[in-house]
Amino acid sequence: MSLPTKRSSLSNPTTNTCSGGTSSSSPLHPPPMKKAKSQAVACSPLDPNKNGVHRHHPQVENDVVFDPSAAMAIDDDVRPDESRAPAAANLSRKKATAAPPQRAKKLVIKLVKAKPTLPTNFEEDTWAKLKSAITAIFLKQPDSCDLEKLYQAVNDLCLHKMGGSLYQRIEKECEAHISSALQSLVGQSPDLGVFLALVEKCWQDLCDQMLMIRGIALYLDRTYVKQTPNVRSLWDMGLQLFRKHLSWSAEVEHKTVTGLLRMIERERSGEAVERTRLNHLLKMFTALGIYSESFEKPFLECTSEFYAAEGMKFMQQYDVPDYLKHVEIRLHEEHERCLLYLDASTRKPLIATAEKQLLERHIPAILDKGFTTLMDGHRIEDLQRMYSLFSRVNALESLRHALSSYIRGTEQGIVMDDEKDKDMVPSLLEFKTSLDSIWEESFSKNEAFSNTIKDAFEYLINLRQNRPAELIAKFLDEKLRAGNKGTSEEELEGMLDKVLVLFRFIQGKDVFEAFYKKDLAKRLLLGKSASIDAEKSMISKLKTECGSQFTNKLEGMFKDIELSKEINESFKQSSQARTKLPSGIEMSVHVLTTGYWPTYPPMDVRLPRELNVYQDIFKEFYLSKYSGRRLMWQNSLGHCVLKADFPKGKKELAVSLFQTVVLMLFNDAQKLSFQDIKDSTAIEDKELRRTLQSLACGKVRVLQKLPKGRDVEDDDSFIFNELFSAPLYRIKVNAIQLKETVEENTSTTERVFQDRQYQVDAAIVRIMKTRKVLSHTLLITELFQQLKFPIKPADLKKRIESLIDREYLERDRNNPQIYNYLA
Repeated sequence: MSLPTKRSSLSNPTTNTCSGGTSSSSPLHPPPMKKAKSQAVACSPLDPNKNGVHRHHPQVENDVVFDPSAAMAIDDDVRPDESRAPAAANLSRKKATAAPPQRAKKLVIKLVKAKPTLPTNFEEDTWAKLKSAITAIFLKQPDSCDLEKLYQAVNDLCLHKMGGSLYQRIEKECEAHISSALQSLVGQSPDLGVFLALVEKCWQDLCDQMLMIRGIALYLDRTYVKQTPNVRSLWDMGLQLFRKHLSWSAEVEHKTVTGLLRMIERERSGEAVERTRLNHLLKMFTALGIYSESFEKPFLECTSEFYAAEGMKFMQQYDVPDYLKHVEIRLHEEHERCLLYLDASTRKPLIATAEKQLLERHIPAILDKGFTTLMDGHRIEDLQRMYSLFSRVNALESLRHALSSYIRGTEQGIVMDDEKDKDMVPSLLEFKTSLDSIWEESFSKNEAFSNTIKDAFEYLINLRQNRPAELIAKFLDEKLRAGNKGTSEEELEGMLDKVLVLFRFIQGKDVFEAFYKKDLAKRLLLGKSASIDAEKSMISKLKTECGSQFTNKLEGMFKDIELSKEINESFKQSSQARTKLPSGIEMSVHVLTTGYWPTYPPMDVRLPRELNVYQDIFKEFYLSKYSGRRLMWQNSLGHCVLKADFPKGKKELAVSLFQTVVLMLFNDAQKLSFQDIKDSTAIEDKELRRTLQSLACGKVRVLQKLPKGRDVEDDDSFIFNELFSAPLYRIKVNAIQLKETVEENTSTTERVFQDRQYQVDAAIVRIMKTRKVLSHTLLITELFQQLKFPIKPADLKKRIESLIDREYLERDRNNPQIYNYLA
């Protein structure tokens, strides 16, 4: 039988196949459809969409008839050879002659009336095999049925929608065995170690057994369990059953938890324990979902009690460094314990419990007992450990307060003790260096600790107003003065930087400026400066720190010195110097601007004629070059080099101008009384006594005093010392310097206070000019904020009264506590 076809230009006709024939089926499977041996009859013309070519085909007169039924079977009337489709399309490109159309034979598909049925007791028989296998698994016995058949059995039950019943049967069977296993633990060995081994074996057996059961019933897990809500997987079902029966067996659970806690306590005491068993049992608690309630809560309580007792005991027995090391070791051990066998969720509460009992409770005791010792001993490592541990319990604030108290109290004795003034600055520098080292290495450069150190150090250094500022200026004078042997420029620069740190803490910076300027003037005028570069470097540092206004006068002093050198060179080349100067004398003059230099009290002296002539000639030269200026000679600052002819040899004497005037009197006289010298030189009495004392009672005794003694009296006489001898050719005759005369100190301080009064007056006027009307309290508050030096409210009140008297301000008529600005 064939259908007429037309040749397609793109492809051969497609043949479709239909199933035919019947076959017997297994009771476990629906009857499969088998391929017919013959090709099916072509049911339709060639599908034009298969090759994209549209052709018209002859209409088939008789269509194939299908029985509209879901279950089909093929009629046996159709013979295989008749049903083969004549797909004899000519493959050549020549036009094929179409065969005459023939009548198609009907293909009838009929419904099979009988449905496939399961064997009798199929479910019960299948479950019996599965139950036998499950029982064998729990009893650890071999089973005759292989796993593949068991898996197929579960598969068959699930395919025939018996999964729910199978699940319940498996659950019931597992529950019976799990209950039995846990009941067998009741009343077991009182030795907790042995009991834990039994529990571990029971748990391990359950895990292995449930894995095997899940492997057999995997198809049940993948179909019924997934498709049914609120049904646990077989593994979770096993865990839930174990958890339920463990909770019913309170003795087993209690003994297990107690045994675990005892093991951990023994390990903390230094004994070796089976960490693997701890790991397995604690994982059991985690898997059962009872870890937090059943184990973690009592575990943390035991930990708290253990470390509370240990903390109290060790704080009494150990010193602070050893105790902190012990705490550090304990915290590390607890961290390791979490990694080895405890659940990860326990780490934070466990560490917090240990920190609270070992550290937080003992913070005040640790600080009181050991902080001062660690600071005094510069124990960098121990302080770093303390900082690290305190940061864990948020106790850094307590550590900062302890640091502040330590700084304020440690050096207070040196700052307040007048007898230790000489050692104050070196001691403060050493102390600050030590604090900086501790801050960097132990306190991790914490900004809050840096501010604490600054605040405490500022309080410490300003306990005595003005005196520390004066001593710092004198310390700098000592370091910058010539004669500091063995100090390199780098070391000197480092010292200046350290002193500058102290300078930052000083509140009375104007006091420092006054004393520093006075000492700098002496160094520059007497040529005592160790290094001009170092002097300029210090000025630059002060300028950076306080601004150009602070160093304006200091910089002016250097300019005067440089300008004086140029003036002296010009003077030596002038006609006055070449024609009028006396021979045998060389003089160098420093011309100083009054505003830049300290104020010196004028001291009269009757100079030798040669020096008077020299001064007059220089004055004539200077005023001819700079008209309108006035020169005033400062005799107290002069110094000379005299050539002296002693019987034992010639010497050069480096002396002050007053010493020069006294010594030159002995060119014309062998012996002079105190009164004679006083009348001849016109030097002020106290200065003359000091000058004679340096010449006749000091180390270099150019004169001899009659009678001998340390003090110069009115009836003393002086003679030239012909027996004087010294190994050096040039000899420095030091003037008797009072460390700091009361008058000189007082005058410097008074000048500072005078300058401060001007600053206070200016600040008051500036504030009132802006605010116009202001109460007394607010005005005082504003002044404290603006003024950079310490001042008492009573002194401010005096300045306000002074301004009222001078009509800058007035009191309000209605309220005397309010001030009005007068324009």
